[in-house]
Amino acid sequence: MIKIEEIPFGGWARNVLISNGQIEVVVTKEVGPRIIRCAFVGKPNLFLEMPGEMGITGGAEWHIFGGHRLWHAPEANPRSYNPDNDPVRVVKTEKGGIFTQSVEKLTGIEKEIEVEMDENENHVRVIHRLKNHNLWPVELAPWALSAMTTNGIAIIPQEPYQSWSENLLPVRPMVLWGYTRMDDPRWRFGNKYVTLKQDPKNTSPNKAGFGNKQGWGAYLFENYLFVKVAPYKAGTCYPDMGCSFEVYTDHRFLELESLGPLVNLKPQETVEHIEHWFLFEGVKMENTDESIDQNLLPLVQKILSRIQ
Repeated sequence: MIKIEEIPFGGWARNVLISNGQIEVVVTKEVGPRIIRCAFVGKPNLFLEMPGEMGITGGAEWHIFGGHRLWHAPEANPRSYNPDNDPVRVVKTEKGGIFTQSVEKLTGIEKEIEVEMDENENHVRVIHRLKNHNLWPVELAPWALSAMTTNGIAIIPQEPYQSWSENLLPVRPMVLWGYTRMDDPRWRFGNKYVTLKQDPKNTSPNKAGFGNKQGWGAYLFENYLFVKVAPYKAGTCYPDMGCSFEVYTDHRFLELESLGPLVNLKPQETVEHIEHWFLFEGVKMENTDESIDQNLLPLVQKILSRIQ
């Protein structure tokens, strides 16, 4: 049975706790929409809780806060940094809730996140919606960003190896930002996986994006594993030179991000982008392709067989 109740959390008095008794998420009502906690019950938060920003409401300054948020790509300032410091509308559902932001005055876009907790598995379905309230079409892509806690490792799968004789064509873009440093020791570019460490001592920002046809990414913190699944939609155009997954880090956090395809969103139309989150504990894994194959890949294969 799903438990849904209002609780104080992180300095905000009004938040919605959604739990199946094994895992839980907490969604703020006073700002957002923002899923500020994702964890096993009574265990460490896998999402960032940004020091100095928890509990803030109102004002014209954008705050990271932490947790999981919804943006629309491509990134630009001020478009992407429209403050989400005001209360959201909340509709309770049987398995969670729907959390809707007021229409952004700057962009004319309304953001909404729906949370559905699985009763029997450590699985959360997160539905992201963008609605265009302008009188003209807007080109955008849904962009779901999970700001993870410190000292973990993000994992992005590579495309399966093929020999030159098997395939002469490229299989996936890897996109670099102007501030990306490929010699940064936080990166590991393996034959099967790309990994990125979060290091609280390294203040340099770093980012890369991927046309991730495998449709998943993961974050390992201690022995807790967070897996994000967002199936790749072939034949569509993704933003940022073809990115469906992106990873960013600095000294404060690491973001594990998925993106939907670009759409020309007409007035009063809504676009959806769905992520599936799975949590595992007791996962022991080294930062090598061999260890990831042995300890993470079987879990992911089981997940993908269920939701595809």
